[in-house]
Amino acid sequence: MTGEPNPLGDYVRARRELVSPEQAGIPVVGTRRVPGLRREEVAMLAGISADYYLRLEQGRDRNPSAQVLESLARVLRLDEDATAHLLRLGAGTSRRRRSRPRPRKETVPEGIAKLVASLPLPAIVEGRYFDVLAANALATTLSPRLVPGGNRLRDLFLDPAEQALHPDWRDAAGGMVAGFRQSVGTDTDDPRFIELVGELSLASPHFSRLWARHDVEACEGEPKYLDHPQVGRLRLNRERLGIGGTAGQTLVVHHPDPGTDDADKLALLASVAATIQDHVQDSP
Repeated sequence: MTGEPNPLGDYVRARRELVSPEQAGIPVVGTRRVPGLRREEVAMLAGISADYYLRLEQGRDRNPSAQVLESLARVLRLDEDATAHLLRLGAGTSRRRRSRPRPRKETVPEGIAKLVASLPLPAIVEGRYFDVLAANALATTLSPRLVPGGNRLRDLFLDPAEQALHPDWRDAAGGMVAGFRQSVGTDTDDPRFIELVGELSLASPHFSRLWARHDVEACEGEPKYLDHPQVGRLRLNRERLGIGGTAGQTLVVHHPDPGTDDADKLALLASVAATIQDHVQDSP
């Protein structure tokens, strides 16, 4: 098993290191040399043998039952999203050795591409690895990095201009990494995933630290705050809509609350985007 991917073992090991003995109801006596819970403590609390838990963590047993995984989720204090991720990892370990086809290039459906271009709101299509697959002019006016070919993870961690756009960029980065892990699921041997995580792990210590936590969180609609260089502080609602018939593509749309300063600021940006678009169309 040496050298083979072990996503299930990596995940439970990372999560047990984040659970304190006090949280698990275990009395602390003397000095502890490991962060979080010990392996035998997790096994005891989950009702399994210490040897079996060790085999799971080391990747020597790749067929855990759902009951065992749910017991581990309870001990590791996993929320609903993280528990679902653990169950997917457990189901995926038995298929890990099967050969898999090379992933096809992500292509935006024609109708969705037309919809994005026609929307009067900032809109992009995002792939499962957070690649920007399509974007309208207003989205690009919101952030010059929101263009086809960009990657939202790479921009947020490696581009100072993108970081300056987000007043809470470290919090945003944590949420994005957790959402990325949830989006990828068990496909951790995909070449695109390996390339992106490898690049970011080498180039960004902050990404490396966040990635080592194995946090998982579903990407859902929520407010987004920006410090825009042209209009200042901006609060927009962000909606994420899955695109049927695709392998994990998402339509992401930003919109302000009606009648607010944010709506006026976005209208100003829309006029700028329209002016730029007209200039491009009129150019020879």
